[in-house]
Amino acid sequence: MDDIQFQLKAVVKCSSSLDDNDIKLSELNDFMRESAEPLLKRGAPPGCGAEIEGWGVSGEQLKLDLRSDRFVRAHDALIRLKKELGRFLAKYRIGIRGIEIESYEITMNWEEGIKLRRLPFVKELKHSDGRLTLYLDVDYAALEKRIPDRLLRLLEEKKTAASWKGKSEHWELLFESRSERKKSFRFDKDPTEEMVKRGWIRHAAGRGQWIYGPQITRIFRAFERILIEEVLKPLGYEEMVFPKLVPWEVWKRSGHARGIYPEAYYVCAPKTRDPEYWEEVMDYYKVTNEVPLEMIKERIEPVGGMCYAQCPPFWIFLMGKTLPDSILPIRVFDRSGTSHRYESGGLHGIERLDEFHRVEIVWIGTKEQVIEHANELRERYRRIFAEILDIEWREAWVTPWFMAQEGKAGLAELKEVGTVDFEAILPYSGKWLEFQNVSVNGDKYPKGFSVKLQSGKELWSGCSGVGLERWAAVMLAQNGLEPEQWTEGFRRITGELPEVFRFL
Repeated sequence: MDDIQFQLKAVVKCSSSLDDNDIKLSELNDFMRESAEPLLKRGAPPGCGAEIEGWGVSGEQLKLDLRSDRFVRAHDALIRLKKELGRFLAKYRIGIRGIEIESYEITMNWEEGIKLRRLPFVKELKHSDGRLTLYLDVDYAALEKRIPDRLLRLLEEKKTAASWKGKSEHWELLFESRSERKKSFRFDKDPTEEMVKRGWIRHAAGRGQWIYGPQITRIFRAFERILIEEVLKPLGYEEMVFPKLVPWEVWKRSGHARGIYPEAYYVCAPKTRDPEYWEEVMDYYKVTNEVPLEMIKERIEPVGGMCYAQCPPFWIFLMGKTLPDSILPIRVFDRSGTSHRYESGGLHGIERLDEFHRVEIVWIGTKEQVIEHANELRERYRRIFAEILDIEWREAWVTPWFMAQEGKAGLAELKEVGTVDFEAILPYSGKWLEFQNVSVNGDKYPKGFSVKLQSGKELWSGCSGVGLERWAAVMLAQNGLEPEQWTEGFRRITGELPEVFRFL
């Protein structure tokens, strides 16, 4: 945003009149010329910075018209000016009671193809001839909080996202399993539909939610056992229980608060447990047998959301702590509950859900330890997929575009920070499904939750989510629902599938 202009009009409200004598006005004029103007160009290259285009006095008010470039933004100029002006007025025993922002416009170059509908703190947007003008709706407190700077960073993020052609990530093939299996799959039907027919699963009452019968549950537990015996125990993991209700503070620190809103399942708490406060709601239901949602909305407040990404709430356990280097690497996992994402329009079978079951694996260490362990995890997964589940898959390096926003684009190009996705072909549709990942998150979470090493070295972390529904969708789609078509190793782990329910 090199070619950017700021135009700010403000009114400084003082405790007494500024134009009650000629001497005061003359000295104010000298202040503006000799002190204010150099102050607004301090730190900028010659010929750059902010300038006072005009000013005037009316009783207790000083009106200012500031124009600037990117080197000293107009709101920074006003903040500088307030401090020095306060010192000048003090000798007349005049104080500054407040500053009113009459208007603030920011104009910059903007690509025609990047459309903006609305922005926070912006009352109007105008896009013409490759230039974008923002008409801000801000007060002086918002300027002190650097709201204009944050708006500009937001626009840079939108530019970055658009430059990645609107995709959420970049994809690069790294590995393919044996290709001869492509013509010899043992099954060609949608496993979800087949499980419904057999009574293994049934839609639950909630959106994107299933009830899993004894057969598929036995398969889920087999996956967990394989994961524990083949990956977690050999690599020294210990089990923990992570919270599944995630307060806003966690998502702010993890970065999810930047964009989770269209996909989150929100959690609200009652404003009070006082029965009298809720009596009207309860009475309405008793009379109508209808739940009065609007009445309930008035009596609750959002406190966060259901588990979305499983590892962020874990970091509260370490928040603000300093760790001795000797305990590294740290390796823990959680399998204690469900995760929830609102899959708008994308629901399908057991592989794309609003409620799903996942084992979350988290490892923490130095940069070298975290990267090395990510590679070790990939090798362990490969053995499971090839020898026990007997599936065909491929691996791809995935670079989320938000990493560029966080200044990690270089690390992504080096394949140090980012994600490896495991994708498997679904024979019944010919589509590839991402069913496993290994992510190196760099210092994102240690920094976000203020976790440090005693030695001062950089602390990194990684995570890997094992989705039980996704594993089942892939394994059953390629090998079918008949145990005779599974590997001997997998059959030995599952044992005979239980038959508990029969329906007439």
